[in-house]
Amino acid sequence: MTGISPWVRETVGLWLAVVIGVGSTAAIYFLLRSKYGLSLVAIRDSERASKSIGIRVDRLKRLIYVLSAFGCGVCGALIYVTKLRISPDAAFSIDWTIGMIFVVVIGGVGTLEGPIIGTVAYFILRELLSQYGTIYMIVLGLLAVVTMLRFPKGIWGHLAERFDLHLFPVQRRVGPAA
Repeated sequence: MTGISPWVRETVGLWLAVVIGVGSTAAIYFLLRSKYGLSLVAIRDSERASKSIGIRVDRLKRLIYVLSAFGCGVCGALIYVTKLRISPDAAFSIDWTIGMIFVVVIGGVGTLEGPIIGTVAYFILRELLSQYGTIYMIVLGLLAVVTMLRFPKGIWGHLAERFDLHLFPVQRRVGPAA
């Protein structure tokens, strides 16, 4: 990889990130809209009840674990392509954990749209506040606390509730019979 020009490597890294992001979002959406998604919701609600209606809980949990590991491996490969090295300080930094928690808390837990909104907010704030050094982390923390107190479902959860807005409708709703 070091023999490839930095511009080509960065361009390929960017497009790989876009493909991985769009592809994983689509894969999760279609998984949640399938019978396996309905089974996952049933397992989340009551594992014992899921077993009693014939859902193979252990098999489905193992499948989700393997798919999650595959996604982590793909992201790790992308990090390697962009940084050209993997080391504990580059791959296991506390900044990754803080960033991911911030993205989910700000955007909203339990939706596909929430982390997307949270990611956009995180990168905008990071660019706006990067010149202020460590104050940037304090502002992000304060914003996360205020969001948790004011909007417990995150920004997207608040917008979806207020305007009945659903870009990726994965919830199943009971409605009047046709």
